[in-house]
Amino acid sequence: MVNLPSALSLDGCDLRYADSGGDGLPLLFSHGAGADHVMFDAQREYLRDRGYRVVTWDLRGHGLSRPAGVRFTAERALADLCALIDHLALDRPVLVGQSLGGNLSQAVVQRHPGLARALVVIGATSNTAPLSWKERLLVRAAAPMLSVMPARNLPRLMAEASAITQYARTDARRAFGQVPKKEFLQVWRATVEFLSPDPRYRTPVPLCLIRGERDGTGNIASAMPRWAATENIEEVVIPDAGHIANQDNPQAVNEAIEAFLRTIPAPEHARR
Repeated sequence: MVNLPSALSLDGCDLRYADSGGDGLPLLFSHGAGADHVMFDAQREYLRDRGYRVVTWDLRGHGLSRPAGVRFTAERALADLCALIDHLALDRPVLVGQSLGGNLSQAVVQRHPGLARALVVIGATSNTAPLSWKERLLVRAAAPMLSVMPARNLPRLMAEASAITQYARTDARRAFGQVPKKEFLQVWRATVEFLSPDPRYRTPVPLCLIRGERDGTGNIASAMPRWAATENIEEVVIPDAGHIANQDNPQAVNEAIEAFLRTIPAPEHARR
């Protein structure tokens, strides 16, 4: 676990983050709903050791970024991430996001297309993809279904739905257990706020889509292949992995991210 030694104070919350520093291509990792920076420990070490500048953080109300200060919304999360990029003076970082972090990172690219150099999405659907009536029903039903679950059972149930390996499930249960149910429901609803169908939209930066072969959450298994086809790219399907593919099979995800990064031009100062 990285200690997240630094903090950016915004609207009643100290957003905790860790920055490996250096002149390498900057990568900014955003975790999923209910998770925290620990989910990216394997990616942080692997990519830092290969010369990349790696930044991990805990979203407002998650992990070490507590208390949340204000209600968690899509707009607040977007403002937090943009503020962190500005605070660290990151030169068009590659945004890497898992689940909610993937939706959040997409939103940054949509709103501020010149702010990011590339986008890596793990286990999330497109913010702008059109939804079938079944998918719309699933989206509307998710929060009410979660709201009736007993709070004591929610961390275990979410962990079991998100991961297939014992290590990943144990860590997910730890992370989910830190977020009160009321706040977790706010975060879940914020994820839905990112969805805004626009069939004409195409990602304006290089895009890498990664999902676990056994990801059974929501409609990701069917929606991500459609998204990849729309963007005219190949999705990366990680074997022996569920929704949190980067923890279930970290080596395969590390290699997939590194292969993608090799196609991205480095900042000018990093080439000298």
